[in-house]
Amino acid sequence: MYFDEANVRTILQKVLHYSQADQTEVVFTATESALTRFATNFIHQNLAENDHELRVRAVVGKKVGVAVTNRLDDEALHRVTEQALEIARIQPENPEFHSLPAPQQIIPARGYAERTATITPEERAHGVKTIVQLAKERNLESAGAFSTNLHISAVANSLGIFAYEMRTDAEAHAVVMADAQGSGYTQRMATDSSAFDFEEMAQEAVGKAERSRNPISIELGEYPVVLETYAVADMLQHLVFMGLSATAVQEERSFMNGQFGKQLVHPGITLYDDGHDPLGLPQAFDYEGVPKQKVIMFDKGIANAVVYDSFTAAREGKANTGHALPAPNSEGPMPTHTVLAAGTSSQQDLLKGIKRGIYVTRFHYTNSVHPVKTLFTGMTRDGTFLIENGELTHPIKNLRFTQNILDALRNVEAIGREQRQYVDYLTVVAPALRIARFNFTGITESTL
Repeated sequence: MYFDEANVRTILQKVLHYSQADQTEVVFTATESALTRFATNFIHQNLAENDHELRVRAVVGKKVGVAVTNRLDDEALHRVTEQALEIARIQPENPEFHSLPAPQQIIPARGYAERTATITPEERAHGVKTIVQLAKERNLESAGAFSTNLHISAVANSLGIFAYEMRTDAEAHAVVMADAQGSGYTQRMATDSSAFDFEEMAQEAVGKAERSRNPISIELGEYPVVLETYAVADMLQHLVFMGLSATAVQEERSFMNGQFGKQLVHPGITLYDDGHDPLGLPQAFDYEGVPKQKVIMFDKGIANAVVYDSFTAAREGKANTGHALPAPNSEGPMPTHTVLAAGTSSQQDLLKGIKRGIYVTRFHYTNSVHPVKTLFTGMTRDGTFLIENGELTHPIKNLRFTQNILDALRNVEAIGREQRQYVDYLTVVAPALRIARFNFTGITESTL
């Protein structure tokens, strides 16, 4: 179901009119999703799904209540508005609550591509075919998916905010299996699905799979590594969750506590969040209708800033950076368009000078162990190779690791010049990194 700006504005204004709360916020989201999934070199699923949600936040003094519905008729709008008010009235007061945000000028983001919004199942199948066909020609097995989404977001509140935008995203990934221990991976994500080069993706995954056959075992311990973009972005996603939110700092559970202005990582590391950066998936405003601001979290290795929403900004008297998530949530604001600035190194430059090290395509089953110490753990997967005298030599059996992320970023020796998008829970854009020391603690016999 399509929701244009005029229709959505009418719905949101009805809720504001119905509300008897001191302040009211209405957030509307709708998504049209489509997916083509394949396994064992065959497409086995095509699906499409439409969904929408309306979320009302009612404020009574310093009490806040939230109610949600997916019905949009007048009776349902009345009911969800009353529910939010009733919930607010029975809540304890939050003495730190200040106000819902006031309107600010929103600069549109270039986050919509007609090609993605109108792509057909046949066109998705054509892209998938390129990967499947090369895998079949090489007697390999491929599995993965190609998905596209149209997102509609709108926010209105009783202080005068109204914001509306349409965004699109497309994601394609594949795992290609050579045997029980040989596999390769590829992933791309973009606003515009026509940006995908499926031939390049097929060559990447198939090449890694073929090269990964007959892996050897190596001794455990610390090694110099080259982390491909997928692995770097996964690691940075954990760093985001570990403490780049104002809530984490204010609750003193962030690695940034007491570290602002200090050189925490290598001077080549500049990490920022920018909803307007075309490298990511552009988004103009957050879930409070506040324009997204660029926040440089690490500036040439120096701990510089975290992101804020209206509540955390009012707590400190800081500027709201436009990073609110839908209310209520316990995490507070969150960087959702994180970019690690590129360096100047080619693939060969990253390998050069490593006498004996490990090349990691991506991580699997990663988990945070200790947020303040920035410890995370996981396994390598889909292309792990021994580096000898600056060259990739043998495939090696996948390894388990436990690593301090800040230590890894302190020991960066080179930064790749090519960035790539990665998505799991968050969107992260990152280049490859060469790191002097990375701690491997165990071996897993399978890539799965």
